[in-house]
Amino acid sequence: MILLDSNEISFPDPNLLESESGVMATGGDLSPERLYFAYQLGLFPWYNPGEEILWWCPNPRFVLFPKDLKISKSMRKIMRDEVFTFTENTCFREVIEECKNTFRKDQDGTWLSDELVDSIVKLHEAGIAKSIEVWQNDQLVGGFYGIQIGKIFCGESMFAKVSNASKAGFIYFIQNQKQNLELIDCQIHSEHLESLGATMISKKDYLKRLKNNNNYES
Repeated sequence: MILLDSNEISFPDPNLLESESGVMATGGDLSPERLYFAYQLGLFPWYNPGEEILWWCPNPRFVLFPKDLKISKSMRKIMRDEVFTFTENTCFREVIEECKNTFRKDQDGTWLSDELVDSIVKLHEAGIAKSIEVWQNDQLVGGFYGIQIGKIFCGESMFAKVSNASKAGFIYFIQNQKQNLELIDCQIHSEHLESLGATMISKKDYLKRLKNNNNYES
């Protein structure tokens, strides 16, 4: 694990590092510039507030290819009956604050510090971070946000105040952005996203796709 210099925006090449835990580096800062550079390299921050920043690149990597999206019969009915309505990028900070404050089983507190929230909001203002909002009766009941790197969407966190809200938002996003998506990076396994079709690929495969994507964008 590499200790980063907070005065220099740089990271080790995750292709050259192996870590059973998936942690590639520690330290640095949470500036918008460093965050964006990290995602371009396949890294993301995940740590407990008050502790040293940890930068991850897990192996294997949990991703979802749009063509593999699974929609259950019950979710098809929910989408068909228009139980929810959807918007994009209309209240980004509210979405990320809801994600921050959502209770999650087996987690104490949240990894979304105020500093990290502010930096991600700045990436949103630069057109890099995006949100999907899910509404019911004019109330925000679900949503998620992530970082867009070309045709790869790095999903960060989601929330739901009513059953199926986050699933509906996820399905809406993929169906409406399919032509602009190669894959969604879900980072680490969850049963919730596995039920929607997410699967594991090797770190090598993910980083190769990310590199090709970056080269295409440049």
